[in-house]
Amino acid sequence: MGEEPSSRGDLTATAERVHRSVEGVIEGKPEIVRLALTVLLAEGHLLIEDVPGVGKTMLAKALARSIDCSVRRIQFTPDLLPSDITGVSIFDQQQRDFEFKPGAIFSQIVIGDEINRASPKTQSALLESMEERQVTMDGQTYELPSPFMVVATQNPVEMEGTYPLPEAQRDRFMARVSIGYPSPAAELRMLDVHGGASPLDDLQPVAHAHEILKLIEAVRTVHVAETVRRYTVDLVAATRSHPELRLGASPRATLHLLRAAKASAALLGREYALPDDVQSLAAPVLAHRLLPTAQAQLNRRTAEQIVREIVQRVPVPDPSAPAWRMPGQQPPGLRGL
Repeated sequence: MGEEPSSRGDLTATAERVHRSVEGVIEGKPEIVRLALTVLLAEGHLLIEDVPGVGKTMLAKALARSIDCSVRRIQFTPDLLPSDITGVSIFDQQQRDFEFKPGAIFSQIVIGDEINRASPKTQSALLESMEERQVTMDGQTYELPSPFMVVATQNPVEMEGTYPLPEAQRDRFMARVSIGYPSPAAELRMLDVHGGASPLDDLQPVAHAHEILKLIEAVRTVHVAETVRRYTVDLVAATRSHPELRLGASPRATLHLLRAAKASAALLGREYALPDDVQSLAAPVLAHRLLPTAQAQLNRRTAEQIVREIVQRVPVPDPSAPAWRMPGQQPPGLRGL
């Protein structure tokens, strides 16, 4: 178990330990692991969407078990109630008053398994928790622990027994990722490693929750120049006027994209964000929030394709313009993983 980080080297070691721990379970998908860690350090929530059996829940569990913090898993089913997630007030006959019994959302990492198998009413129980990190019940507000992250998995909407996530729910997730099928070589290694027992059985925490909080504080200090902020706004604004989109990205998406870019820059060892960080995260951060038009769907155009075209079209800030790094600023950055 790692000790409390007190220097830049300690912060780097913490991030590397978590990255290696998760990557040891998810074979051949280092970019997926990096994105999950980026979302965690950017104080966001992650939506993992793919067909059954490719390791969605395995990724969520590996991330949760690599950190010594409270973890709860919610199996979303059609009969799941909102109170099962947020909690319920129960009348205590001895005290002659109502007592709040916290639900599964009161944890530092919450794994929502097959989130789109629950009804939209139950899914909406997560809205306040994911955005404001609190639960309001009977006029009382209860703060959620920190760090707090929801890692949800969902099957494609064409699968039997699924409900499409409401737009407001999708907008709460910082990024959506698709794991995809492994390469033949990675699948062969998986047979060797996973054939006898699950690697999760031997997975031990490699970082404390308070170490993750220090990593999050380090990410907050990453500098973003005015030109990079304008570039982020221009990318998001382009989704709102695109002829093949009937719903563009929200202002929350702009904020999420900027926060994710800062976390990405820190993980790559920089004290400042670049347009490259924004570009690399545009598709996973923006695509799941967009709604293509009917004509675009008939043409089999995906939101990811449209986002990549927008990235190609929107002018990139001139690197010879004002320096990306603020003069004299020395925030605690992280060395690249």
